[in-house]
Amino acid sequence: MAKRKIHNCLDGCSVESTLQLISGKWKSVFLYHLIFEGAYRYSELQRFVPGITKRMLSLQLKDLETDGLISRIVLQEKPIAVSYSVTDYGRTLAPVIESMYDWGNSFNLHQLNTQ
Repeated sequence: MAKRKIHNCLDGCSVESTLQLISGKWKSVFLYHLIFEGAYRYSELQRFVPGITKRMLSLQLKDLETDGLISRIVLQEKPIAVSYSVTDYGRTLAPVIESMYDWGNSFNLHQLNTQ
């Protein structure tokens, strides 16, 4: 698979490069579960995002795989199943994803306290 072109430029561009890898409607959600909980099968990942189409799930997972953040493993079972896990490179995003998780919790608490 061809890797996407990631920007290599001046100040602020590293933020853009990071966002290019983890942005997408559900990529960070999948990364969170794969980094902090372990490998999941395709159908299990689909359950984390009710309403996600199979096409959108496949596209998001393919992007993450193409960028080297997750790996896809075909399990030799009947019927054949596919499992996804985070790569060592993807694991380097753990502090970023954890910070997003923590900030989201703080934001949700702030929203509850201001209503």
